[in-house]
Amino acid sequence: MRTHKVQRSPFIVPTTDGKVIKEHFGIATDGNSEISIAHMVAPPGWSEPFQTPEFDEYTFIIKGKKQFIIGEETVILNEGESIKIEKNTRVQYSNPFNDVCEYIAICRPAFSMELVNREN
Repeated sequence: MRTHKVQRSPFIVPTTDGKVIKEHFGIATDGNSEISIAHMVAPPGWSEPFQTPEFDEYTFIIKGKKQFIIGEETVILNEGESIKIEKNTRVQYSNPFNDVCEYIAICRPAFSMELVNREN
């Protein structure tokens, strides 16, 4: 029985907003619905609509800055900082800054379009 899995070919999620998403573990990559781990690169000016996900999301900033609007509060994370946003929290993610933001996102349970609940 194998006790480990090395991921050398993450699933590249198709996007239309310039963001690069490489899922290393999760539903699209290995069918795991309990957790997803993705490497993200958000270009300057990138943003997503508000959402109220049905999963906890942890974000660790590798490079650059990322903005989070959580309820009435705006939080800006810098390189080396991290945040946990609990499920069922309304949030908007963006990179309104001039530099690329590179980060790791971990979701429990795993990210899925059915659980993200994005607003239009």
